Amino acid sequence: MTVTCISGIDTDIGKTVATGLLAKVLRTHGNTVVTQKIAQTGCAGIAEDIVQHRHLMGIDLLPEDISGVTCSFVFEKACSPHLAAELGGGHIDPAVITAATRQLAAKYEHVLLEGAGGLMVPLNRKVTFLDYIEEQGYPLILVTSPRLGSINHTLSALELAKKRGITVKGLVYNCYDVTDTAICDDSRRLFVHQLKKYSFEDVLVDMENVGYYQKNEIEFDCLRLFDVKGS
Repeated sequence: MTVTCISGIDTDIGKTVATGLLAKVLRTHGNTVVTQKIAQTGCAGIAEDIVQHRHLMGIDLLPEDISGVTCSFVFEKACSPHLAAELGGGHIDPAVITAATRQLAAKYEHVLLEGAGGLMVPLNRKVTFLDYIEEQGYPLILVTSPRLGSINHTLSALELAKKRGITVKGLVYNCYDVTDTAICDDSRRLFVHQLKKYSFEDVLVDMENVGYYQKNEIEFDCLRLFDVKGS
């Protein structure tokens, strides 16, 4: 089994779409795969990101979704997980997340664990998402984009990962709605250079919007991010 974390350089960068599409491609090529959400805020019941994952994968909700295993912490307040938990009268215990991941990993070959926000988002007053994946030794796929501010955020995230000893498997480059190809192309080259600089896998895969793949009947070219072969 393989557990891979999916995080973004910021909120609303496309990591939920990326996670769902990554899972879909792995599944299409004969791998058993499930997605997990570290914590969900701004909704009630089944985590809305898990629902979106299943939609993108083209499958119904799983029993593990309905029972809450794929997202053990869901809070109504739309804010940082640590505060949403406190306002809801709860507390995010990383041990609960770890137990859920192990339960999923016993059944599926791949578990894709999506974070909430960026790497430094607090899960509680003592532990950030970065702390958690460092402790668990999970590899990371980072979602970035060519939008303004992305260079600083991306390079900062790579620097953090390197200093914490976290393996970066590569970048998902969210090219949706790109209007300036010069910026897009330059940032792509810069990001690949930085991956090499930090001795990470120099893998960067472009991600378009979901409609692009459906309209052109092609799949998201992302298998290079995983130690698997296409069927």
